[in-house]
Amino acid sequence: MKHKIYIVGMGPGAEEMMTFQAVRALEESDVIVGYPVYLNLLEKRFQEKELLSTPMTQEAKRCEMCFQEALKGKTVALVCSGDAGVYGLASLMYGIGADYPDCELLVIPGVTAANSGAACLGAPLNHDYCVISLSDLLTPWELIEKRLRAAAQGDFCIALYNPSSHRRADYLQKACDILLEQLEESRACGYVENIGREGTRTFTCTLKELRERQVNMFTTVFIGNSQTRIRDGKLITERGYLL
Repeated sequence: MKHKIYIVGMGPGAEEMMTFQAVRALEESDVIVGYPVYLNLLEKRFQEKELLSTPMTQEAKRCEMCFQEALKGKTVALVCSGDAGVYGLASLMYGIGADYPDCELLVIPGVTAANSGAACLGAPLNHDYCVISLSDLLTPWELIEKRLRAAAQGDFCIALYNPSSHRRADYLQKACDILLEQLEESRACGYVENIGREGTRTFTCTLKELRERQVNMFTTVFIGNSQTRIRDGKLITERGYLL
């Protein structure tokens, strides 16, 4: 019998926004491994569990820790925000898992920031859309630029992850400049801070206005397509139904 490791997408963080499947996997686990911020969100509900963490940029070590704990006979859960397969650690776990044939990986889906943030704003992703991360930690900025231009040319609704950090304070501005090469300044946009956590705030604006906004690393940004409109403070993308 193989040692079981759950790779759990915990959604935005609030327990009511986790799936029943995710909660059940955490309840079945002896050990929960994750980034400290995520474990703090789970600590009250799962305080009887053994909680293990590593700092940011030590993701590989965190994954390795899961396999080591599983080999001790424990059921392990690795938690990721949103969905573990969307900018999460699912693929890294499968890569490292090649060296641990006695371990079985089970991915548990979660609500992504794109989905939960879109719900806060109304319906900005109600047609074809793409998700692009502005973090160049693992992806060259030149490739991010290429993807932004392609999304604009394809008239996709766009969800931007990781729009800013202390090191990348001007990256959202740079992304807006690239999009403004093809999109009109009045393009409907919005963004959400602290999705599903204390202090959730939503904003709508034009693409020109978005360029001047200061956002933090806990923000998800939405750029509408040519059919997206702002109505009563909500960002709505129509699918083309005849009314």
